[in-house]
Order: sequence, then structure tokens, then C-alpha cells
Amino acid sequence: MDCTSSSCGGSDHRQIEENKPLLAEMSAPEGGKMGAVSCRRSLQQFNGMRYKLLQEGDIQVCVIRHPRTFLSKILTSKFLRRWEPHHLSLADNSLTSATPTGYMENCISYSAIEDVQLLSWENAPKYCLQLTIPGGTVLLQAANSYLRDQWFHSLQWKKKIYKYKKVLSNPNRWEVVLKEIRTLVDMALTSPLQDDSIHQAPLEIVSKLLSENIHLTTLEHESIIVAISPLLENNHPPPDLCEFFCKHCRERPRSMVVIEVFTPVVQRILKHNMDFGKCPRLRLFTQEYILALNELNAGMEVVNKFIHSMHGPTANCPHPRVLPNLVAVCLAAIYSCYEEFINSRDNSPSLKEIRNGCQQQCDRKPNIPMRLLHTNPDLVSQEVTSTESRHKSVIVTSNEILVEVERNNTVNQKLKANSGNDSEPNLIDCLLISPTCSTISIELSPQAERVLGCYVEILKMLSDYDDWRPALASLLQPIPFPKEALAHETFTKELKYVIQRFAEDPRQEVHSCLLSVRAGKDGWFQLYSPGGVACDDDGELFASMVRVCNNVHILMGSCYKTKKFLLSLAENKLGPCMLLALRGNQTMVEILCLMLEYNIIENNDTQLQIISTLESTDVGKRMYEQLCDRQRELKELQRKGGPTRLTLPSKSTDADLARLLSSGSFGNLENLSLAFTNVTSACAEQLIKLPSLKQLNLWSTQFGDAGLRVLSEHLTTLQVLNLCETPVTDAGLLALSSMKSLCSLNMNSTKLSADTYEDLKAKLPNLKEVDVRYTEAW
Repeated sequence: MDCTSSSCGGSDHRQIEENKPLLAEMSAPEGGKMGAVSCRRSLQQFNGMRYKLLQEGDIQVCVIRHPRTFLSKILTSKFLRRWEPHHLSLADNSLTSATPTGYMENCISYSAIEDVQLLSWENAPKYCLQLTIPGGTVLLQAANSYLRDQWFHSLQWKKKIYKYKKVLSNPNRWEVVLKEIRTLVDMALTSPLQDDSIHQAPLEIVSKLLSENIHLTTLEHESIIVAISPLLENNHPPPDLCEFFCKHCRERPRSMVVIEVFTPVVQRILKHNMDFGKCPRLRLFTQEYILALNELNAGMEVVNKFIHSMHGPTANCPHPRVLPNLVAVCLAAIYSCYEEFINSRDNSPSLKEIRNGCQQQCDRKPNIPMRLLHTNPDLVSQEVTSTESRHKSVIVTSNEILVEVERNNTVNQKLKANSGNDSEPNLIDCLLISPTCSTISIELSPQAERVLGCYVEILKMLSDYDDWRPALASLLQPIPFPKEALAHETFTKELKYVIQRFAEDPRQEVHSCLLSVRAGKDGWFQLYSPGGVACDDDGELFASMVRVCNNVHILMGSCYKTKKFLLSLAENKLGPCMLLALRGNQTMVEILCLMLEYNIIENNDTQLQIISTLESTDVGKRMYEQLCDRQRELKELQRKGGPTRLTLPSKSTDADLARLLSSGSFGNLENLSLAFTNVTSACAEQLIKLPSLKQLNLWSTQFGDAGLRVLSEHLTTLQVLNLCETPVTDAGLLALSSMKSLCSLNMNSTKLSADTYEDLKAKLPNLKEVDVRYTEAW
């Protein structure tokens, strides 16, 4: 044949030297050292052209059979060759054509390809490949040199991967298998192909090998892990390989491989994984890795260093996915501590069953006669009529949890009275404590206690980072824990530290997450309030949630100075609030004073009881006297009257406005302009003291959502409001729907959305003039 073999430009074949794994000290990506080391073989990386792995493509095909006579030599000469266009696909086992006719009537198996070479023609250079097969040669002609090289490397890769799958499917000697795995890893690292499947394919081959050979020694386990470690630096392990890693973490948590190899893998998972729901075994592997770190001599200190390495040395973590992924791992681990009890109660499939295929109904555990959720009226009537069920205690035992249930007639009667209500009970009602329970004690096994302690400590660590605290509070606001955990005294006691950190944070976006995520659903504020299921400190945490810190209202400034919140406290927590006020708690004293000031309490006897409570302590007596003085001043202000229009000078501040309003009488003030001043939402506390105000101009001020919420509850007679060029958003503008008297509203150049605008138009019947220019609704 008049063709010669030659190497492709930039694709010279290199002999990879196989070295033993070298352990070198590994530092965290941000510079924080974990005391771990990385296992890397010194590899000669490919520095030439990079190509994408081909799966299919158009190419010219010519097949030349070995000539046996002089005539056949003439017919196979280059002047008489016939080329056929084919659309070839590089399948897992063979090279096939979309039109199986002519030269490609039969597919070409990779096992039949003896060699793949690049060809250059003497007279008219063409971009060809030569595939040597038994009985002849297959020529592939591409359109240019880049496509030719791409086909060459893709065919080489498919052929070698097919060979390794066959070799490693029937392992005989593990030292040979280990050598083949190292060669496979080196081939993937030095390949000029740039594709995700290049590194994933060897991992999947090793994963299948491990799943089919479960009786390996510990040394063989660790040797395989070290061999594939270079591929794990930039790739997530497949599901079966995650199971293998989980098993290693459980059985040998103190193995150096856990820190040397698994640390960078878990760091990559936490930084780059987007959805544990699609790859739950990555979460399980991360969970087992953290538990393995906790088993080391330093225990939680090592875990703390790992969390710090994920956050980094700067004030703000540069990786936005780290915190959500860590919280997801913590929530799943905490759930697993109570999983067996939960499944034995509601007979639902466990996470393990879901992973391994759900059990048949007949294989499930029998129901346990205890309920923490919905009630059954028929069962309740049986309990009321049965004398034995009234007095007998029930002991429910599982492998990890012991639950003692004591019957209570009073609770049964109350339940029977409410059994006709089909609405879903809230969380506190579900936990106080059950239709047939007055006490419940949960005892976890020692292993479950260790898991619970580890991951609650991690939540505490996360709450100590200022930049993570807002997102953490938002993630925990819906209370994403099982009801059994909230009924477990140990859990709620340990979690109290996290809630305390939220309450102490001066940022509204943090401490506002202590309230419920939506109406009708309980939040952390209710759970840790006096009488709540998690309250074990006589309301100390509850008081700290609304405590005044350095004369600045933290939670009060954004939450409890609203009528809606005070009404909720008056309906559900008035007794505990009065008890704490009776003990001299200043926060509770101020709450009671606000209830009186805003006329929250309508019953005269209750008002007198609150007044008696306030007058029983020095701080209460002093604040009640101040309340009485303010009420007298307000009545005097209304009596004296004053100007009807007022305009503050530009650059005036909140303090200037407060000083002005306190220096004169403004009971008749109807029109107030604060345009182009420096007032903020804090001035709302002064504005709500103007009973006759009908027109308010806040153009180009820093008045925000918090101020709008206050105004919407108190200035219900306001008719004209100018919010042009203010930082208000949908969150505050939606509150204006309660101001039914508004007839003119300027929202020019605000962050108003189209949906909010439509909602306001529907809820404000008197609205006639609206300016929404330069907004999304324009």
C-alpha cells in the first residue's frame, strides 16, 4: 500500500511511568490546613490540542481487503478505490453506521480492531485513519486534520475502555487488577480528550468492580481508593462508589485514607453539588465522612476545623452552595436518628427502603398504637368508653427508641370535643402531646445520640458565622425537623443555642425568621415561648428574643410593635407574658404596656389584671406611669390642634423629626412633606402619633419596607402617599392593601413588580391616581 504511518501533531504517544502513591501534605483550598495529605501519583499531563469525545459523526469510509492475486492488487489501488459516506456512531462495544449498507453492512467490534493509525498520502494529502482488522483495512477520511485527530483519539479511547471493561470484569489476581486500575487512571488523566465522561468512565468501571466483589480485604480497599484518587479531585464519585466509600468510613473511620483521599472529594461535593435530591448517595457519603472525622481522637475539634476550611479565612464564604449543602446533610442525619420510630408510627417506607426498593406492605412493621398527628374520632370514642385504656400505660419499644405513654382523661375529653374539626392541627397542638398522651420521653441508642450530638454541634458552628447566619435562619425558619425531634428534650435543649444566636443578631433578616413562615403555622418564637413544647427555661429564651440590646429594639423594632403580633400574644401567650412581667422582666413589661397603648385588650377585667401586674414591680410601675403620661399628652395634642401643613428642610434626620414633633402641638396636621430628607423607617414611630395625617410625602428618602408595615397598621385614614425613589419593595408595598382610604399613590422608581401592582389595584377600591413609571409594572 502507498501509505505510511505518521503521528498526529500534538498527539505524540507517551510512555507513562507508574509510580507508587506519594503522600504529600494537603492544605484546604482556602489555605486552612486540615492535617490531611493527598494521594497523587506524579503524572505527565497532556499539553497539546484538546478534543471533545465524539459519539457520532459523518465520515468517508473505504474498506480494503488483503489482496491475494495480481488482479485484486490492481482493483485495490488508490486510483480505483470507492469511498462511501456514512454516519458512524461510536457505541460502547462497536463502530456502527446509521445506514448499514456497503462497507458498513456489519458493525466493527472494538475487539476486532487490531490497531488504529494516522495516515498521510504522498501525492494528494488527505486526512485519513487506518483501522487494521482481520482480513483487511478500514480507511476513514475526515474533512480536516482536526476532525481526523478527533476521530483518532475517540476511537483509541473507546477501544481501550472496552478492553478495560472486559479485563476488570473477571479479576483473578488483585495485584494485576490494581496495576490495570492505575494504568486506566493514568490513561484518563493524560488523554487529550476533554469531556466529563473521560474521568467518569474509569470511576464507573471501578465502581462496578467493587460492587461485584464485596469480599475484599481492608488493604485492597485502601489500595483501590488511593489508585483512583487523582480522578476524584475534579469529579463526583458514582453512586455505587459512594456506597463503597460510606462502608469504608463506617468500618475504618480512623483510616488515614479518610482524611487523605476523602477530604478533597467531600469539599468538592459541598462546593459544587446543586441538588442532593438527584444524587442522595453523595449526601450519605458526606454524612458518613463527617461522622468518621468525629470518631478521631480530637473529635468535634477536627469537624470544626473542617467546617472552617469550607468557610474560608475571609469574612464571607466565597462558595454559595456550601451552607445549603451542609444544612441538608445535617437535617438528613438528624432525621435518621428518629427514622425508625417515625416509620414504626406511620408505617411509611424509610429512606433506606426507598433507596433499596420499597418493602411490600406485608413486610412492613405493624402500626404502633400512638399518634402525634391527626386524630381518629372512632378510636377516641373507644378510648373514652374503655376503662382499661384510661388507666393503662403503654410501652412502645423499638431498636433505638423507648416511648412511654400515659393516658389522660382530660386530654381525651378535650380531643373528643374537637374531633369534628377536619383542619390540620398546628405543630404545637400536635406535640402537646398527643390525643392519648400527657408525657413522652424519647431515648435514643448510644450511636444515635452520637450522630445527633455531632450534627446539632455543626448547626451551632454554622450559626457562629455572621455571613452564614441570615441564610441559615431562612433555611431553618420552616422548622424542618420531625415532630419526634421537637418532642425530644435533648434535641431542643441543644438547638436552643442556634435560636439564641438568631435572636441576638441585630439584622432584621435574621431575627425575623424566628416567626412563622406563613400564617397559621408555628415558628421558633412559638415553640420556645412560655408554654411551648420546647420551652424549659421559664421563658428566658423567649424574653431574649425581644430583649432591648443597647437601647436598640432588635426583634421588637421589626415584629412585636405591630398590632397583629400583639394580638397573637394576647390570644395565646398572655398568661406567660404576665407571669414573666410579674417576675420583673422588662421586655414583658413593655409588651403589656404596648397592649394597653394600642387597645389590644378589650376585656376590662383583663386590662385591670394587666395594670395590677405592672404596678406590682418597680419597672412595671415606672413604665405604666410613662404610658399614662403619653396618653394624656396625646389627648392634649389633639385638643390644642396646631398647623395643618408641615415641610421639613432637606437633609433632616429621624432625630430632627422626633425633636420637632415633640416641641409643639400637631394634632391637626394633615399634610406632611419629608421629601429629600434623610429620614428612614425608624421615623414611622413618630408618624403614627399624628392622628389627623392624610397626606404624606416621602419622595427620595430612605424610608423602607419596615416603616410601611408600621404605617399600614396605624395610619389607616391616609389618603395620599408619595414613595417615589424610595427603597421600598414588594414586601412592604403589599402591606398598603390594608389602607383602604388611599386615593393617590406614587411608586415611581421603586422595586414594584407587576403582580404586586395588580394586587394593590384589586384591594384598594378608592385608588384613583397611581404613578408606576420606571418600575416593572410600567
